[in-house]
Amino acid sequence: MKVKNFIKDVGGASRVTKARLNAFASASPALESTDPIGDVSRAWHPGPIELVVTKITPACKTAKTIRFERTDGGKLPFFYAGQYIVLDFKIGESLISRPYSISSAPFEARAEHPFVEITVRRSKGDGFICDYVNDELKVGDILTGTMGLGQFYYEPLRDAYHVVALAGGVGITPFASMAKEVVNGTLDIDLTILYGSVSSDDIVMRDELDKLDGVCDKLKIVHVLSGDEPGWTGEKGFLTAEIIKEYSAEDTTYFICGPQVMYKFLHGEVAKLDVPARRVRFEVFGQVKDIAVYEGYPRDLRDETFELTVVRGISEVKIPAKSCESIVVALERAGIRIETGCRSGECGFCRTKVLSGDYFVCPEGDGRREADKDFNYIHACAAYPLSDMKIKIPIL
Repeated sequence: MKVKNFIKDVGGASRVTKARLNAFASASPALESTDPIGDVSRAWHPGPIELVVTKITPACKTAKTIRFERTDGGKLPFFYAGQYIVLDFKIGESLISRPYSISSAPFEARAEHPFVEITVRRSKGDGFICDYVNDELKVGDILTGTMGLGQFYYEPLRDAYHVVALAGGVGITPFASMAKEVVNGTLDIDLTILYGSVSSDDIVMRDELDKLDGVCDKLKIVHVLSGDEPGWTGEKGFLTAEIIKEYSAEDTTYFICGPQVMYKFLHGEVAKLDVPARRVRFEVFGQVKDIAVYEGYPRDLRDETFELTVVRGISEVKIPAKSCESIVVALERAGIRIETGCRSGECGFCRTKVLSGDYFVCPEGDGRREADKDFNYIHACAAYPLSDMKIKIPIL
């Protein structure tokens, strides 16, 4: 800071005020109609946009890749490899939002014919939206999407140049996006993907991955099979600390994406490597499958249904809410729109004020600020009713 002298420094505020008043007096009375900074911001981050399905291809025997383009033919919003898109579905009377990691690359969204892709695997009886996408969605269908969300991407100020990605099942999708960027030369990292699958005939996006592997010396893809498959000559078993260490450099950042059971396992395996916390990145995994398995949840209430009073402005409606389902799911079943993002309790899109009643918050991924906890706010995707409740949500 430059110090001039006592009088000039102390009198600085009055000089600024006088200059500002002179600028007001000499300005044109006409309103400024242009907003160049705002125009750029809105172009890169337009909010919800209409998307049309333009292509559907098999990704393996249990998954499909869905390609979307803008209905107006325009450019797609900016995103980093590893981020996700939230798609809105209208199924019957329900309004349902789901986040999906983007499996296409950012450079493909900036091409002459821009598109974005997700890869969705059929559920095992506990995810009807996954089955809807695989069985019902067709070319020409129009959805609303918001993209460029999440913190699961490479940041050179934080992450090491050498990245080991640990993937399981359909958790390969954000790493497929990263791999395409590396091969395209638009992401400068040394990327090794350790991809765990049960069998070779159910490796998601295997054809695409095989085409990428070996194209450049900055990308290496290693398949690891946990099933007993005769003739398989590659890596076998689980993604243990031993195999992770084998493919790691002296300074490595680990990105992890897969099913919840894999997260629990890898927390322990990565801990064996004595890696600094800043070098381990876990992707959010969506809503938990069974909230009753968490310590502190009153299991005697798991089959109860309570009354949820929803306040929007001056209106109130009462809907049923199952204790084993999040408040977001109760709202969606009733056709009540609430904005969601990660569906893991982290992003805060579904931040909601609780006016009365008891609830349980999933301890894994509770992203609330301390002030929100003090003033009775929840993230509705990670909160479960334990009594009749009354909540207040925005009007959308």
